Amino acid sequence: MKIDLSTAVGLVAGIIIISIGIVGNSGELYWFVNGISLLVVLGGTLSATLVNYSMKSLLGLYPVLKNVFTHESYEYQSVIEEIVKKAKIARKSGVVSLEKELNTIDDNFLRNGIELAINERDSKRLRTFLALEIDNIERRHASGQEIFFYMGAYAPAFGMLGTIMGLIIMMENFGGAQIGTQIDAINFNIAEKFAGLLQGMGLALITTFYGVLLSNLVFLPIGGKLKRKSQDEIMVRNIIVEGIMSIHAKEHPILIHEKLMTFVQESKRPNKD
Repeated sequence: MKIDLSTAVGLVAGIIIISIGIVGNSGELYWFVNGISLLVVLGGTLSATLVNYSMKSLLGLYPVLKNVFTHESYEYQSVIEEIVKKAKIARKSGVVSLEKELNTIDDNFLRNGIELAINERDSKRLRTFLALEIDNIERRHASGQEIFFYMGAYAPAFGMLGTIMGLIIMMENFGGAQIGTQIDAINFNIAEKFAGLLQGMGLALITTFYGVLLSNLVFLPIGGKLKRKSQDEIMVRNIIVEGIMSIHAKEHPILIHEKLMTFVQESKRPNKD
């Protein structure tokens, strides 16, 4: 597998663009750095996710995240060519002859599917077995995607919660016990209080900033990428299923090739000229 640069480039580019937006509007980057705000948003998001899912599910996110940063290329045409090659052998010597070809197949799903085709005579049961395998793959993929989509929904909510917490604390500090005990006009400086109020409001809003940032730059895009990768893999699996069923039905390799090429975008199909 190769490293998927688009994920890393997208994250870095997003951070750079936001930083330029801050500096370009006469802001300072350190204004947006607050460990407590990040703890409230990130910690709250993880806590809510833990309530919704088991500890095992969260600990199992590492291989899922690893998949986000790796590029797995699905070459539809190479898979189709492999299936057609096996179809020619099966048409010439029978489906059983493919048993000695199993060790030459790298794709586990294709290898297991052909092995099932060798041992299962009923085509309906064969398709059922293969369909169940695809359903299980989709279910596993959907579980990982769902976690990140939920985290994308939780993060802005905890950002808003942190902002509300900050505003409550700020208001209490502004108009709390100090006014009652230090009513003396000499000690009470309204300008300083107002400056502290504005500073506290800025800090309170940082949690909303973190929530929106993590949701729309990290969690939701990761969930979307996992969904797209899953769709690509399921497409290959569907091609393999149709190919195996065609081999099992002893269809002509040329017809199998034409049938499977319908899964490929027309612009990516080889020219017949």
